[in-house]
Amino acid sequence: MQHQGKLGRISAHALLAAAALIMAFPFYWMATSALKTNDEIWRFPPTLWPQSPLWSNFADAWNAAPFARYMLNSIVVAGVIVVLQIINSGMMAYALTHMAFRLKGALTSLILVGYMIPVTAVYLPGYIVLSRLGLLDSYGGLILSNCVSIFSIFLIRQAFLQVSHELVEAGQIDGASHFRILWTILFPLARSSFAVLALITFIEQYNNYFWPMLITKNPDLQLVSAGLRSFFVEGGAYGLKWPLIMAASAFTIVPLLALFLLTQKTIMQSVNLSAGASKG
Repeated sequence: MQHQGKLGRISAHALLAAAALIMAFPFYWMATSALKTNDEIWRFPPTLWPQSPLWSNFADAWNAAPFARYMLNSIVVAGVIVVLQIINSGMMAYALTHMAFRLKGALTSLILVGYMIPVTAVYLPGYIVLSRLGLLDSYGGLILSNCVSIFSIFLIRQAFLQVSHELVEAGQIDGASHFRILWTILFPLARSSFAVLALITFIEQYNNYFWPMLITKNPDLQLVSAGLRSFFVEGGAYGLKWPLIMAASAFTIVPLLALFLLTQKTIMQSVNLSAGASKG
């Protein structure tokens, strides 16, 4: 029986390792293609490593377009949106879970219904609102139009539902304000959910393409996705400079990898705690 259990664990680890390799291979292929020549990329059968790695391709790609500006724009816009969504979703989720007011159920239902509305359905009204506010083609328009998310509210609401209401009542008895209860009691208990929210939101906004392209025309405001598209098509790289395209794609995902490394410990602690609670 013990032997079967050990064999099962080995099989599970082998399957997980195989799945991890399959998911990581596209990133490996992208990074190694950045070190090849154009002919090596199209060679058949393909090679897993270039004969003579061309590390200069990364520098050439970096200098071929203003990627520093593209990445800075994306990091700043995505970072501000993450902070605003954490604040907004935290306050809204607190109101929906630990405050009593009229039409609370109706408001919760309305939010859940809003979660089912396709994002593209609000593009036109959102564009009109930003136009009337004079926020088209600006950082303010990019940030304001994404500072509230139904998904974020729903995610944090589910996390706050797991917190005992008695803790909130104890804080109220001690004279703590709603804001103090939210940020000193609920936020630490749900920090793993906030970490997941930050990671998902940053990745989504960093890679956002269609909406920023719709409301911004100034090249100086372009985000990474739009910048890569410009380099791929308008810069004459289409079909001609695949190593540089792969190099640009590789170094533009570095901020996402860095954010994942910063948040993975908190996320994994949450998973372990949830698993322990389930077993208990």
